[in-house]
Amino acid sequence: MTIKEFTSAWHVLKKQIKTLNVPWLDNLASLDRDPFKVLISCILSLRTQDKTTGIASMRLFQLASTPQKISGLTVKTIQKAIYPVGFYRVKAKRIKKISAEIVERYRSKVPDTIEKLLKSEGVGRKTANLVATLGYDKAGICEDTHVHRITNRWGLIKTENPTETEFSLRELLPVRYWKELNGMLVAFGQGICKPISPLCSICKINQYCAKVGVSKYR
Repeated sequence: MTIKEFTSAWHVLKKQIKTLNVPWLDNLASLDRDPFKVLISCILSLRTQDKTTGIASMRLFQLASTPQKISGLTVKTIQKAIYPVGFYRVKAKRIKKISAEIVERYRSKVPDTIEKLLKSEGVGRKTANLVATLGYDKAGICEDTHVHRITNRWGLIKTENPTETEFSLRELLPVRYWKELNGMLVAFGQGICKPISPLCSICKINQYCAKVGVSKYR
């Protein structure tokens, strides 16, 4: 896929995405663009299925939804609220610590720059980019595994890991595509362009895809 083909495929892809399930974080941000909720939900989402993330996030936010209130909860209370997300014990401690840091360092306001967000333990580039894009409506490219897999499968780029993918796409793609890319490719990757045996027969942009690394498809 060339950049010219990507531009042609983009509008077709957007139409097909409308028929798929919207990722939890994108749905959350569309209803409540709260950077803190985006941050906490993203931490919960790591190595956890989307549906489980959504349910756990809502349980926690019903108890407390601000840095002040969550930092005042006990770790056990947070654990109970977010179970059964992956590594819930570790995440409970991390959420309480990050909430306290936001209160103490940033006067209860989540930082709006990737550089500041990365200073918190447990916040990687994926989380920082999602807070910037979904929480603050800023330009950014999330280094999600779906974004990495699919853009390499298309032949749009050739990178070894998600971090390389983020920076390669920043150089290659016009900024107007950045914010929507992650949400679209997560939905596309979960519904059609699956890791193993993708559903190429119903993919509307199949003609543009180089199918790099694909040995079996449906």
